[in-house]
Formats: sequence, C-alpha cells, structure tokens
Amino acid sequence: MVYQTITLGGTASDAVVGKVAHGLMNMTWTPSPVPDEQCFESIKAGVDALPSGTKGILNASEFYAPDFGTANLELLSRFFNRYPEYAEKTFLCIKGAGHPNIGVDSSLEGLRKSVDKCQKALGLIKKFDLFEPARIDRKLSIEQIMENLVILLKEGKFSHIGLSECSADTLRRANTVYPVTAVEIEVSPFEYGDNQKKVIATATELGIAITAYSPLGHGFLTGQIKSPADLPEGDNRTHLTRFKEEHFKNNMALVDDLVAIAAKKGITAAQLCIAWVCSLGPKMIPLPGSSKSTRTLENLAGGDVELNEEELKAINEAIGKHEITGDRYFGVDDHETGYLWG
Repeated sequence: MVYQTITLGGTASDAVVGKVAHGLMNMTWTPSPVPDEQCFESIKAGVDALPSGTKGILNASEFYAPDFGTANLELLSRFFNRYPEYAEKTFLCIKGAGHPNIGVDSSLEGLRKSVDKCQKALGLIKKFDLFEPARIDRKLSIEQIMENLVILLKEGKFSHIGLSECSADTLRRANTVYPVTAVEIEVSPFEYGDNQKKVIATATELGIAITAYSPLGHGFLTGQIKSPADLPEGDNRTHLTRFKEEHFKNNMALVDDLVAIAAKKGITAAQLCIAWVCSLGPKMIPLPGSSKSTRTLENLAGGDVELNEEELKAINEAIGKHEITGDRYFGVDDHETGYLWG
C-alpha cells in the first residue's frame, strides 16, 4: 500500500511529506526504554511505506526521557548511524529550549545552547530540519523569539522554524517576522476547543502546516485501555487526571461512541481519530506516537481514510454530547506555558 502525502508550510512549502507524522516520545520517555531494534523497525516501516521522494516526519525532543535528558536524540543518533540512508528520507522536527520542571528559555543564548545540545546528541549524520521552542517564553515577545530563531537559522543550525502550543494571535505575529513552517498543537476528539479552532483557522489562512500531537488522547481514544489499571506502573499517563478513576468512566463514554463508529466503517478507533483530525484542514498532519511497526502502519493508514458527511456528523455529535473531565496536564491547561509534554 502507498500512502497519501501532504506539503508543509512556510519555507518548506515545497517539502512533500507523509500525511501522518511519527512521534518518538514514548520510545524513551518511559520507565522501560523500548529496545533499539523495535524502535528502528517502527521508524523504517513508516518511512518505507511512503511514495518515492516523500519524506517521513519524525518528531523528537531534547527532553523526552525520565531524567529529561537527551535519550530520544541519542536513540535517533544510533538509528542514523545504523541506517545513514534514512537521513535523506526523513524530515526531523526537534522540540527544545525547555525543561519540564524549569520552563522555557528562548533567549538567543538559551536557544543556541539547546540547539547545540540537540545536535551534539543527534550526531553528525543527520541535521535536524525544523526546530521549535517547546512552549512560548512569556519573558520575551514573540517577535524577539522569532528574531533569535532566525539568527540561528541563518547560521545554518537548522532549515525551518516551528512553534509549539501557541495561540492564534501569537502564530500570526510570529509569521510576520519570518515564515512559520509548522505549528504543533494538541488536537483530538478530547481536545478540540476554541484555541485549537482559532489556531487551525489562522494556520490555514497563512498556509502553515499543523502537526497535531496526541490525536489519540495519549492512547485513551484507541479503546484499548479499559481501566486505569491497564496502564503500566510508572507510566506517565498515571499522573494525568483524565486517566484517574474519578474521570475515567465519564471520558470512556466518548471512546465507546467512537469505537462503534469505527467498527461500522471497518477501521480501528485510532484510524477514525486520525482521519477526523485530517479532515479539519488542508495542512493537518496528525502526530501519533508509536514504537511498534504494526502500530506505525495502522496510524499511516488512518491518513488515507475518507470520512463521508454522515460519518463526520456522527463523530462531531459524539464529541459535542460528551463533556470531557480532568485537566490536560497535572492541573495546568494554559496552551502557551503549560507542562512540557507532547
């Protein structure tokens, strides 16, 4: 099977990439790191399935590890050392300049330190294509942040600029300084509020791609997690209030509806959610995570699913009638300065 493609925005508007990106967070931000070979096969499966000349988007980070270290990038370094031919087949997005317990530093010095740290961990074979501050640094104006990023871009540190978890106004102001290639925000049937709708509308107007992380609600929306007890000990999701016993049953009601709609169409709930995210705009790129090749291919297939008007209506009605309870992250819901997950 050959999967559909899409183009990015901004300075990468000619870059043809897979319609579904690949998030690598859970390969290393886990109590039990996934074996290299399993991770490598998962990455290769997603890239190999794409048409010739199409790049697979890989999304990694400076701090995706239990100790908030560079294990995620070190894994990628081992991958590219083993398979150097995949350097040209992938479009690598790196999130940095932040620490989950400290915050974001988008000063020129902070950004430079982060970028250099990331490249050192990644190694010499692959230079990352896009860099994005993990969150918006409220100590600086977005104009100053963009000017700092442009300085590093012109120094050849990376080729494209992205933003993560920003508002529509912030995105518009940033784009007046320098073209933004992609904006990363959380979008799923669990997370489709006013901020998401405004950012999607603004990005669509400006021709900016949207990498929609956690389109499966951290796995909740797949229907595979039946109770909080299904989460492994030490799993980060055990800290998320939406997975707590007092919210789980309520939130599962939406999942049950989505599972039923997916079954009627003959696809998985994960594919239904990915297809729904794709339907929200012309440059929507779902960004699910996967550490298994079978799951990677299942996610890719979701990008090829076409939902008709009746199916979209059923999904939107299900989303509308269920009020999701529990915070996004540990009691923090601010989209620009919230907890550095995703």
